[in-house]
Amino acid sequence: MTGSDAPGIDTSRPHPARVYDWWLGGKDNYPVDEALARRILEVDGTVLRGARANRRFMTRAVRTAAQAGIRQFLDIGTGIPTEPNLHQVAQSVAPEAKVVYADNDPIVLRHAQALLHGSAEGSTDYVQADVRDFDALLERARESLDFTQPIALSLVALTHYLDDDAYGLVRRYVDTLAPGSHLILSQVTPDLSPEAIAKAAEQFRRSGTPFFPRSLAEFSRFFDGLELLGPGVIPVYGWRPEPVDVAAQAEGIVPVYAGVARKP
Repeated sequence: MTGSDAPGIDTSRPHPARVYDWWLGGKDNYPVDEALARRILEVDGTVLRGARANRRFMTRAVRTAAQAGIRQFLDIGTGIPTEPNLHQVAQSVAPEAKVVYADNDPIVLRHAQALLHGSAEGSTDYVQADVRDFDALLERARESLDFTQPIALSLVALTHYLDDDAYGLVRRYVDTLAPGSHLILSQVTPDLSPEAIAKAAEQFRRSGTPFFPRSLAEFSRFFDGLELLGPGVIPVYGWRPEPVDVAAQAEGIVPVYAGVARKP
């Protein structure tokens, strides 16, 4: 890709969604994204399996929420489309499910049509907005979702790009949700591979991308006041694993925590 084929996209600095895309084997990234992705891979050999593990966690968590009766999903920090996408998982359980995606990367906007091909019974929509732009994002999400009814809020692999204000920001989103709503989170941690994560965080910061790995206690704070679903906050491989996840554990650790909680 080149900047000339994507007007309005800043290719002078990497974007987390495009770095993640490179790790997943995607093609929607630029040399600056690939360079950062490779530098991080050199110091943290867990990132490729971590990216894959995060995608599988999203699939399991969304399926769990849909099977629990959730019919509305708000996915913030969507990233570049990679199958299975969230709406495909949700609508495979409940074809009438409504999904709103939100991301601040213009490349995701360019691919929004790929995200919008959902079931005939349900709906999928896309909001171009940053997670920090709380009011604008929710105003547009409300055009598709009924916030008086339960919603599953997905912030997968997003909070480690947010500073300590993230606690208040996540709380603001949760406060807007109806009882019975679910919060789906995953987050990089220094607990399981401290040296490698410290080096990866330094690479992100040098590139101009804030990065905030969190300990188990720090990550668990996001769920304060909510009812954690079993098995609680746990390394991402272990959250209701399927056979592929059990097999993948043989590849080595993934320094990512995950959890899903219900708003009482």
